[in-house]
Amino acid sequence: MRDQVIGLFGGSFDPAHAGHVALTTHALRRFGLDQVWWLVTPGNPLKSHGPAPMAERMAQARAMMQHPRVRVSDIEAQLGTTYTAQTIAALQDRFVHTRFVWLMGADNLAQFDQWKDWRQIMETTPIGIIARPDARLSPLSSRAARMYRGARVPAKQSRVLGHLSGPAWCYVNMPLMPISSTALRSGA
Repeated sequence: MRDQVIGLFGGSFDPAHAGHVALTTHALRRFGLDQVWWLVTPGNPLKSHGPAPMAERMAQARAMMQHPRVRVSDIEAQLGTTYTAQTIAALQDRFVHTRFVWLMGADNLAQFDQWKDWRQIMETTPIGIIARPDARLSPLSSRAARMYRGARVPAKQSRVLGHLSGPAWCYVNMPLMPISSTALRSGA
């Protein structure tokens, strides 16, 4: 029996919205994932303000994401991890017969080199990147994309991503939804 391939989609989900749902369902199909875990983070070290209370965000995310192959999780809070690299390493240690793919919007690729231990993530975990309305092509010229251009998997081969070892990343397009948690919080 083959290992399960699980997409990890982390964020504050403050609030979760239809764009998160669309990205998740698109990732399930495009990357051939068995499941996606939404990792609702206790906080984001790159943001100056804290998110809404965890219980509120978890309840809202569960109400928003109704799919049998998607699990909304507070495992980062349970593990006590702060950074993505720590979380991925802990999950890889805990679930040794599972293959993980880190999922992120293209806007995160643009500033991925600011993440703590971003090279460790890139070297150990395949990364599935989905286009975002405000970041379609510019992230492809980011520092991380340039440094790891040789590890890029063509979009037409996206379904093999979860069966590769890092470094491997794949950028795919999807119908774009001009929605963001920031805009929802500000009432825009």
